[in-house]
Amino acid sequence: MEYRRLGKSGLPVSALSFGSWVTFSTQMGVEQALETMTAAYDAGVNFFDNAEVYALGQSETIMGEALQKAGWRRDSYIVSSKVMWGSVDNPKPTQRGLHRKHVFDACHDALRRLQVEYLDLYFCHRPDINVPMEEVVRMMTELIHQGKVLYWGTSQWSAQQLSEAYGVARQYQLIPPTMEQPQYSMFHREKVEAEFAPLYDTIGLGTTTFSPLYFGILTGKYNDGIPADSRASLPGYEWVRENVESERGQQQIAKVRQLMPIAEGLGATMSQLAIAWCLRNPRVSTVILGASRVSQVHENLKALDVLPQLTDDVMTAIEDVLGNKPPQPEAY
Repeated sequence: MEYRRLGKSGLPVSALSFGSWVTFSTQMGVEQALETMTAAYDAGVNFFDNAEVYALGQSETIMGEALQKAGWRRDSYIVSSKVMWGSVDNPKPTQRGLHRKHVFDACHDALRRLQVEYLDLYFCHRPDINVPMEEVVRMMTELIHQGKVLYWGTSQWSAQQLSEAYGVARQYQLIPPTMEQPQYSMFHREKVEAEFAPLYDTIGLGTTTFSPLYFGILTGKYNDGIPADSRASLPGYEWVRENVESERGQQQIAKVRQLMPIAEGLGATMSQLAIAWCLRNPRVSTVILGASRVSQVHENLKALDVLPQLTDDVMTAIEDVLGNKPPQPEAY
């Protein structure tokens, strides 16, 4: 396993990490969660990602029970949660958002469900335009001072919002965000590669990227239609089917078919190539993987073996197929 620093912090995070967004929400019980998490942990994965809204808190509960059964030393792994949407159906105004009360309550709920004394990473899950930035930054700082959180960050924020949070932290001598959790893949590049470009050096932003397989399209499993056992066939994930069947989705699938020979030439699966491609970006602190079976964990982790094979020539061949490299901000 390769380990990278989380932005300018000293925290070493495994280049590949384990996420529970879809798998724990739709398919897993505690035993299966324990099996997949253990396969990842034994391979060197040290970061396990979660959120209050995943399965309305059930995802955190499953992960917490799995962690207790695993019995790993607490100082050997990193666990996270995210706050914003709440963990109940039809939440009342005080049960969602980034105002002080919900952030405080949600943090305690996450600690209880995950059965840990503190969260290594705590993310603001999308911005909340109804809450002053000072209130958000101050509350996150207080949670760190209380020992309930070690590092705080954001998820799906813009560069402008991150810059505002950083400025507020410096103005009031508070703690700024350490990391952002954006979507990043061959088909979703703008934010990580262009919008955030000025922030990596100026504020030392770390990134815990998700959806490297672009909701399954980059696995190649939709190349010949939608399989009956795929996520696109699950209730509640109709948006995945709509994405696959859309004109844009079909254009992306056509590109995946063109990328397949490149993967085969490297002795890799399309999934491994897509994950390794994300890791090739030095601005990526970690790539969050989702897996519902031990075999998927093992397959995805082999992306680390593909990474050294991504020479400049291979990357150029991939770029020729993708044709979507975002323009870089001008430097003066």
